[in-house]
Amino acid sequence: MLLLVIVVVLVIWVVAMYNRLVRLRNLVQEAWRQIDVELHRRYDLIPNLVETVKGYAAHERGVFAEVTQARARAATPGASPAQQAQHEDFLSAALGRLFAVAENYPQLRAAESFVQLQQELTNTEDRIAAGRRFYNANVRRMNTKVEVFPSNIIANMFNFERAEYFEANATHVRTTPNVSFADAQGNVGGYESRQQPPSPGSPQPTHGGQPGGFPPGQGGGQPGYFQPGQPPQGGQYGQPSQGGQYGHPPQQGQEPGQPPQPPGPPPHQG
Repeated sequence: MLLLVIVVVLVIWVVAMYNRLVRLRNLVQEAWRQIDVELHRRYDLIPNLVETVKGYAAHERGVFAEVTQARARAATPGASPAQQAQHEDFLSAALGRLFAVAENYPQLRAAESFVQLQQELTNTEDRIAAGRRFYNANVRRMNTKVEVFPSNIIANMFNFERAEYFEANATHVRTTPNVSFADAQGNVGGYESRQQPPSPGSPQPTHGGQPGGFPPGQGGGQPGYFQPGQPPQGGQYGQPSQGGQYGHPPQQGQEPGQPPQPPGPPPHQG
């Protein structure tokens, strides 16, 4: 009785693991079909794009031939996901050179047909990238089940194999863009210094024997400032006073220009 229970449990486990592997394989195949649909849409847009550019730059025959050959190679059926990724890399590189040619023709870049085709191609490539991420995620799950124990026993019994990734290996996709805000002279920012620093050894203007002093005749807003050769002014902030100290009027009985007299003793009140 115990042996029968063990056999039944083992059979149920084998069936469940087999069905799980089948579901994963179907998910991988479905994800690849979605990518294939977007790839063929991309192939349909490329001839129209080439004809549009050819109308403005007919002498760029080498670039047009390269794009046409890369498209024909990529559209050939029967390639595995890894081989297809390689063909797509060549096609992306050829399209990059085609757009580089278009940059030299402002009228072409402003043409409505070219802008529309470029936008549709960009949207298609975005969908291909999203489909590639979904496909590779399913491939990772499938390969994990095929390789780990004990599910690898069922995978080997029923000939489940590892799936291939669809990866982008183009240089323009892998390379990180170099971003710099410096100009040709190495200055960072969009402004220039208006004040040049003094060169070493250049003489600096001096007033009164000290560098950076105020020129004669300007008080700089300091109290008691006087000019050389003139008597000091007793007023506040360089204003002349009336002979008193700190701007006060002279005392009674005091001659102008004389120092103030100390106050006498208070009068005696009898």
